[in-house]
Amino acid sequence: MIKDRIRALRDYIKDKGLEGVLVSKEENLHYFSGFTGDDTMLVVTHDDAVIVTDFRYVEQAQNEAPEYRIAKQEKGLLLRVSEVIKELGIKKLGFEGGSLVFDWYGKIKELVGDGVSFSSLELNSLRQIKDQEELNCIRRAVAISDKAFEDIITFIKPGMSENQVAARLEGVMRSLGSQRPAFTTIVASGKRGSLPHGTATEKLINAGEFVTMDYGAVYEGYHSDITRTICLGPADDRQRDVYDAVLKAQLLGLSLVKPGAAGKAVDGAVRRYLHERGYAEYFGHGLGHSLGLEIHEAPTLSPRSTCEALHPNTLITVEPGVYIPDWGGVRIEDTVLVTDTSGEALTSVTKELIELAV
Repeated sequence: MIKDRIRALRDYIKDKGLEGVLVSKEENLHYFSGFTGDDTMLVVTHDDAVIVTDFRYVEQAQNEAPEYRIAKQEKGLLLRVSEVIKELGIKKLGFEGGSLVFDWYGKIKELVGDGVSFSSLELNSLRQIKDQEELNCIRRAVAISDKAFEDIITFIKPGMSENQVAARLEGVMRSLGSQRPAFTTIVASGKRGSLPHGTATEKLINAGEFVTMDYGAVYEGYHSDITRTICLGPADDRQRDVYDAVLKAQLLGLSLVKPGAAGKAVDGAVRRYLHERGYAEYFGHGLGHSLGLEIHEAPTLSPRSTCEALHPNTLITVEPGVYIPDWGGVRIEDTVLVTDTSGEALTSVTKELIELAV
């Protein structure tokens, strides 16, 4: 698997007319080598692959990245990386302009001297289409977050704080094998539901309120992302109407996810439906994003999406929301796999309105 990824990376730099590439972004370093530590960089050429790390990680690198030879650094990572670049005779070098710290770029350029030209590259696109090993990890992460939802609806009660709910979600996911939360857990209740990124607070949850929970698990580095909104007690007419609009918008979005679909088109169709329901002005973010080693990856579903066609084995979230100031909000989100013919919602827990007995 790693050999295939290295081969794709080499083909990429060859197409760019480069002799080598410096990989510094942690997620890309993991993807192209299998190494899971930090304070490390990769230097890959057409016929060599070097991992530059220090004493703490030499044994780990030997075990996790056997396709790479190790260049141990003892006097500083940037100095050793620069030495490797010169030892390999690289004159045209690609680097990750979107992630390499500016001062580090300047220092490496200074250390290698004027004989090396640098070209900024974007390597994230090489991770968009997932292989089977990645899909297995993502399915496991999704299953963990599903189990956490099944638990939380038996746990949550009026009088609990949002922080207590977030802690329960995260604790259950950890007990099921999650390495950490996929991002800062969102629990937004009552009027705070109008905050799309309303991370949990000490606010107490009251009977009759909507509670929006947006969270995810991380399994072997791979993320899941789920949002569900529930009601503590019976929902009133307005709550039911908003929930129904968001649910039908989400189901519409799911039906449009398939190979060849354009990101703007899927987003636009859902936005038009919410306009018909009178809620479009309260939906201010994109419909979805990909995920994997990062929680937010390309492609996206949004008015500004550059995705002209979704491809099989790409992940995408579908997450419309309605956020009404001084009232609250609803969001429903699934992690979705683009298959050869359609979209498969990996998230399996119910999306029907849950009204918990209080």
